[in-house]
Amino acid sequence: MEFGGGERVFAQMIKSLCRERYKVMVACLLTGTFIEKVKGSGVQVKSIDMRNRFNPRVILQLANLMKREKIDIVHSQGARADFFARIAAKLAKIPIVVSTVTMPVEGFDVNPVVRLIYIILNRFSEHFVNRFIVVSEALKRIMIKKHGIDPQKVVRIYNGIEIDEYCIEGEKAMCRKSRFREELGLENDTQVIGAIGRLVWQKGFEYFIEAIPNVLKEFPEAMFVIVGEGPLENKLKVKSKKLKVDDKVIFTGFRSDIKEVLASIDILVMPSLLEGFPMITLEAMAMAKPIVATDIEGIMETLKNGITGLLVPPKDTSALAKAIVDLLIHGDKAHQMGKAARRIVEERFGVDIMVQKVEEVYEELLQLNTF
Repeated sequence: MEFGGGERVFAQMIKSLCRERYKVMVACLLTGTFIEKVKGSGVQVKSIDMRNRFNPRVILQLANLMKREKIDIVHSQGARADFFARIAAKLAKIPIVVSTVTMPVEGFDVNPVVRLIYIILNRFSEHFVNRFIVVSEALKRIMIKKHGIDPQKVVRIYNGIEIDEYCIEGEKAMCRKSRFREELGLENDTQVIGAIGRLVWQKGFEYFIEAIPNVLKEFPEAMFVIVGEGPLENKLKVKSKKLKVDDKVIFTGFRSDIKEVLASIDILVMPSLLEGFPMITLEAMAMAKPIVATDIEGIMETLKNGITGLLVPPKDTSALAKAIVDLLIHGDKAHQMGKAARRIVEERFGVDIMVQKVEEVYEELLQLNTF
């Protein structure tokens, strides 16, 4: 199982649900980052392998498990898990089915045939869901208008992060900054601009690379870091070489120490073309980092242009470069944006707020089910 932002948030929720009220059981593959995150947090874990897209045996395994354990609420996330869990819950006559949607299936980065199959299976199984939890207002509109879901069945709950884990100043932050920069051979006073995420078309990293020459005209000593892995890695490296900026761009591959990465960069750039509700935005805000991002749905709900970051049109490399240069020139402005972003995260995007709202959904459905 991949461990992206969606999986991380689901693990947070599982670990944080009130144990006095809920007995939590997790059905998933027993290897990988996700299971490591939830193990030892007072949950029961059952081994179910859902890697095969179309395996009826998995549905029967889940249905039997639900009946045997007398499950009251089934909560799933992810297209494959959603389909298996929804059908199994229907067979097992589970009264409450909840699905968290972080990205509509039509936006998945898979080949068109597989995407079509996902769409068909998802639309069929949506009929068995009592509540859809979506992570943005944009997704809520999609579920209602494009998927035809009853508005009363769709609840928007923003993702949350463990705010206290993100230090914004002091000795600990400097240690993190020094460690990552030392590994990459970067001096502590070098201006570093970073982009973080899977190297897929939705993230728009090619436009980040295309903006670099214009930034270097103003700040020739600046360095650029791209953190993540994905199918476009070689293409992006070729582009940086073609633009003759390959000596200025460092591809780090996958990193698990994102807090250290964020501590080490001066500006986070998000040139995305499509987003659900990116966790990296919240992480950078929690570390009071200035952000340049595209003004697309999923990002605009988090960042306010000119207040907590700078927003530019997608695919506009000139505007992207101009915004980066603006923040590099005006350090005080960048600092104030970072501080404002930190305050917003503290007020609206804590894990405790997210989990409380999920529990409210459960309680509402449990009350309705008693009548």
